[in-house]
Amino acid sequence: MKRMLLTISYDGTAYHGWQVQPNGITIQQTLQDCVEKLLKKRVSITGCSRTDAGVHARNFTCHLDCEDNLPESAFILGLNSQLPNDISVLSCREVPLDFHARYNAKGKKYVYSMYCGPKNPFDSRYKLHIPKMPDINLMNDFCRGIVGTHDFAPFSSSKRTVEDTVRTITKCDVIKNGNYIDIEIAGDGFLYNMVRIIAGTALDVGYKRLKTDCYIDIFKSGDRSLCGKTLQPHGLALVKVYY
Repeated sequence: MKRMLLTISYDGTAYHGWQVQPNGITIQQTLQDCVEKLLKKRVSITGCSRTDAGVHARNFTCHLDCEDNLPESAFILGLNSQLPNDISVLSCREVPLDFHARYNAKGKKYVYSMYCGPKNPFDSRYKLHIPKMPDINLMNDFCRGIVGTHDFAPFSSSKRTVEDTVRTITKCDVIKNGNYIDIEIAGDGFLYNMVRIIAGTALDVGYKRLKTDCYIDIFKSGDRSLCGKTLQPHGLALVKVYY
């Protein structure tokens, strides 16, 4: 028996997130169904995180256990032939049997994407369409203020299931390219809806609805109502998992 770490990419539009759910199709369920067809046995697959419904991933990692005699190249080829076009296995490699895709991760990087100008159906699948260009400098002033170790409870949904809400953000930058904006954020871990709320707050700062230093009162009070709204999931993508 060996343990393999898969790196996959997926368009989350048609899925109810990563984790198996009784009321909708998920990435995990689809992947496990296809692995079962390939290996002729049901295998449990463990992901690096629980992405929300509609969220995408460019490099999502997960692990599974399989027989020693399965060549990695043949496994990738066979599994991709079974998977739908919106999910793809990019790579796989053997890892120690005690490796865990979630608990061994040292950090993750997300990108929240948006654009302004004429609405484009292709852009709108992966980016949030906004009515006008915000002030990027103001957004970056806010983003610099949340870098570091803080209690990010106010930047998360009440549906979170963890008690420890302290996280360390190592990078938070707003990058403008023409009519396109990317908010790149990396850290040791993220709470439920955390990136989407940070992005929504940064956008409100860019529109001058909130002050650039609003994070001071947010962290001090722990009040979710002082943040911006939770932006829609389709603009968010997991781009890197660090081990």
